[in-house]
Amino acid sequence: MTGASRAGVRTGVILPTFQATATPARDVARRAEAAGVDGVFAYDHLWPLGQPERPALAPFPLLGAVAATTSRLWVGPLVARVGLVPDAVLLAELDALAVLAPGRVVAGLGTGDRRSAGENEAYGVDYATAEGRRASLRACVRAASVRGLPVWVGVGAAATRAVAEEEGAAVNLWDASPEQVAAQAARAPVTWAGPSPAGHPLAPTVGPLADAGATWVVFGWPVDLDELVAAAGAAPPTGAVPAAGGGPPPPVPAGTGAAARSGSLGRWNSAGSTGSRPTSSPRSTS
Repeated sequence: MTGASRAGVRTGVILPTFQATATPARDVARRAEAAGVDGVFAYDHLWPLGQPERPALAPFPLLGAVAATTSRLWVGPLVARVGLVPDAVLLAELDALAVLAPGRVVAGLGTGDRRSAGENEAYGVDYATAEGRRASLRACVRAASVRGLPVWVGVGAAATRAVAEEEGAAVNLWDASPEQVAAQAARAPVTWAGPSPAGHPLAPTVGPLADAGATWVVFGWPVDLDELVAAAGAAPPTGAVPAAGGGPPPPVPAGTGAAARSGSLGRWNSAGSTGSRPTSSPRSTS
C-alpha cells in the first residue's frame, strides 16, 4: 500500500474534554471548522488517566452538540471503549450521532487496558478479560461497518491489531513514529493521533506521517489550528470534506441538524471536582 500524499492527509483535533463544562470544547470545534480542520474527536474516559479527582465530559453528548452546530466537521470518539456500556448501547450512541451528522461520523473503537480498568471498577461496571473485550470489539466493528461508518481501532496489543486488520478497519496508532506508521500502512489503512508538539512546528511531524501513509493526523488540544491546516498542505473546500477513507465527499446536511441527545454533557467523578484546565491525555487501548 502506498503512502498518502501530503496534501491528501486529513487533519483532526481532540477536543478538551477534561473540563467542568462543554463551552471550551464547543469553542474549539467552532474554530476548527472555521480554520478548515477536517474533524474533531473526543476521549471516552470517566476521568483523565491517573487523576480521578478531575471531571470529564461524556463523548457522545458533546459530539452530538458539536454535530448539530457544524456542517462539515467529521466527529467521533477516539476511542469509545467497549465494555464501559453494553455493546447495544454503544452502537445506539453511534446511530444517534449519525442522525445528527450524516456522512460525518468516524466510529473510533478500542478495548481499554489496565490503566482504564479503575474507571469501570469505581462505578461497579464489569471489566471483562482482554479476550472478552476483543470479542466485543470485533462485534462492534462489524456492526459499525454494516452501518456504513468508517471504523478506526485504537491498538496497543498485537491481538487487537489483528482484529482491526481481519475486519477491514483502519488502525489508529497513538504517538507512533513515521516508521511505525509505514509498517502498518503496508498491512492496512492507518490513522495517527498523538499529543501536540508544544513549542515546535507541526510540519516536521505532519509531513513524515503523511508520507508514511497516515490518512489522518489528529492532535490533542491545544494546537495551532491554522498551522495544522497549512502543515497538511491545504484546507478542504468549503462545504465538503473527503470521506474518511478516501473517495468522494459526503453530501452536506441541510441546516444544522437536530438538537443533541438529551442528558448532561458532564461525566463527573465521585468527588464532583471541577479540577484545573487539563492537558490532553492519551486514550487507553490494548
